[in-house]
Amino acid sequence: MSSRLLIDVHNHVYLPRYASLLRSRSNAPRILSRLAVSGGTEERLLILDHEPSGGRPVGPQYWDRSEKLKFMDLHGIDISIVSSANPWLDFLSASSAVDMAKSLNEDLEEYCQTSPTVSLSLKRLYGFGLLPLVPSVSSNSLVQIVDQISSLPHLKGVIMGTRGIGKGLDDEALNPMWEAIERKGLVIFLHPHYGVGKEEWGEKENGHVLPLALGFPMETTIAVTRLILAGVLDRYPNLRLLLAHSGGALPQLSSRLASCIHHDPVVASRLKHDARYYLGKLWFDAVAYGSEELEFVGKVVSRATRYKSASAPTETDVPQSNKLLFGTDYPFFPPLEAQNEKWRSVLDNLEAINGVESWTQDEKDNALYQNAIDLFGLNQSKA
Repeated sequence: MSSRLLIDVHNHVYLPRYASLLRSRSNAPRILSRLAVSGGTEERLLILDHEPSGGRPVGPQYWDRSEKLKFMDLHGIDISIVSSANPWLDFLSASSAVDMAKSLNEDLEEYCQTSPTVSLSLKRLYGFGLLPLVPSVSSNSLVQIVDQISSLPHLKGVIMGTRGIGKGLDDEALNPMWEAIERKGLVIFLHPHYGVGKEEWGEKENGHVLPLALGFPMETTIAVTRLILAGVLDRYPNLRLLLAHSGGALPQLSSRLASCIHHDPVVASRLKHDARYYLGKLWFDAVAYGSEELEFVGKVVSRATRYKSASAPTETDVPQSNKLLFGTDYPFFPPLEAQNEKWRSVLDNLEAINGVESWTQDEKDNALYQNAIDLFGLNQSKA
C-alpha cells in the first residue's frame, strides 16, 4: 500500500450490551447515575472500588460509533483497531463470561463490519475480541472463543488483562489457549486493569495520576515478565503480543532482568535465550507521549537480535521503529476544557513519533501505519 494512513491500535469501546450490564450492577465495576455539580444527573464509570473522584464521567463517546468516527475525523485517523476497555469480563462467573464473550464478539464484528470504508478493501474499524478469562473457565471454552474470534473477519485479535484465570497469564492451564491463538494468527493486546496495591499511593488526594501513570505500566511490566520467565514465548514463538503503554517499564529494566535471571539458580537455565531477546518478539503501542521515551524504547527493542544466543551475542540491530504502533487510548484522557478541539493526548503521541530526530520518515511511517498494516494483515482485509 503506497498511500499514507494513520492507524490507531489503542482505541476503546464499551459496547451498548456491555454498558447495559454495567448499569445493572450495584457495585464496581458499574455505571452509576448521580446528581451533577451543574444540576441534573450524570453517569459515571466506577471501574474499581474506592476509585478516586467517584469514578469518571461517561457518555456517548464510550459506546456511540458516530462519536468515535467524529473523533477519528477530527484527528485525521483513517483506521482504528478498537477493543473493549477494562474490566472486560473479570467480574463474571465462568458460564456468564462465556455467554457474554460470544455475544460481545458478535456485537463488535457488526460494529466494525458496518463501519464506513477507507477504500474498497479496508474498513475504518477493526477489533480485538474478548476471551472469558475468569476463574474456573475450561480450556475448551477458551479455545472455542478463540475459534469464534478467528471466524469473524473484522476481528484481528484478542484483548486481555493480566490476571489470566486467576493465577496469572503464566498459568500452565492457559497453554491450550496460547496454542490456539498462535495457530489462528491472532494478535494479543495485553492491557492492564488492576495496577498495583492502592496502599502504595498514600493518603494525599492525587486523582487518577498515580494509578494510571505508574500502576498500570508496572502491572504490564510484571505480567509480560512472568510470561517470559514461564517460557511461554519459547513454547509459542509465533505469538504476536502487543503491549499497552509502550511496554511499561520493561524496556528500561530489561538488562537488569537479564542479569537477575543469569544469577538466579532457579531460572538461570530455564529460557532458550537471554531475556533481552524476547523484547524483539513483542510489539509496543506508542502511547508514551514523548519523543525521547519512544526513541529509547525503539533502541532497546532494535538490539534484541543481538541476544538470540545468551552465550554469543551478535550485532544485527533492526530498524528502531518497526515494533512500535501509534495509539490514542480514546475515549480516555479527553480535554478538560473545550470538547471541540483536538485532544492534547493524541497530539502528544503524534508529535512524539514525528519528533524522533534519529528516525527517517520511513521509520516514522512504520509507527504511524505500516507496522499496523503488517501486524494485522490489513492488506488482505475484505470490506
